[in-house]
Amino acid sequence: MSDQEPTPEAPRPPDSRAFGNLLQGLASEMNLLGHDFAAAQGLHATDVQALLAIMRGSTGVTPGPVTPSRLREELALTSGAVTAVLDRLERAGHIHRSRDAADRRQVQVHYNPGASRMAAAWFAPVAACTDEVAAGFSPDELRTVARFLGRMTTGLEELRRTRREDAQDAQDARGVQDPRDGARTGPDSEPPSSHMTNRNG
Repeated sequence: MSDQEPTPEAPRPPDSRAFGNLLQGLASEMNLLGHDFAAAQGLHATDVQALLAIMRGSTGVTPGPVTPSRLREELALTSGAVTAVLDRLERAGHIHRSRDAADRRQVQVHYNPGASRMAAAWFAPVAACTDEVAAGFSPDELRTVARFLGRMTTGLEELRRTRREDAQDAQDARGVQDPRDGARTGPDSEPPSSHMTNRNG
């Protein structure tokens, strides 16, 4: 009989349900932090989601200029609601809007770099927490975590887009108008307002 201690079995990886619970917990805490940031800035929770999309420089997997229609698609809002969100973000100093040089009807949304100081001050403890937790993992483990989270984000985004497209196809087949479709003069047009008129003539 061997005197060697039995080798402990490697812990089993979490199943899909356990992964789901962990991801839900992480997403919940991030959302609550976003809600607190919104409250501190006098914004709505939806405003923060729009601001994050604008900061990324894209609202989806395909890079490109951030426009009201892209935000409308990303946030599942009406055209009027998107305009209201952008109005609040602009008043708070986070973004500005401009007309496309080639097509003056098209509005493009830009993040104000100076506004990043407000967000950086608020989320600095989040970055510190991330660094503290990451210090307990090896570089190989962190690369694995980053690869997993990246693939999950891409997969969930594609799933969300597919479901929305399927829902739109079903509405079209029934002849039902998407409630987000309002009276618009173009895919990225906005009604005349002082913030655009003053800047662009």
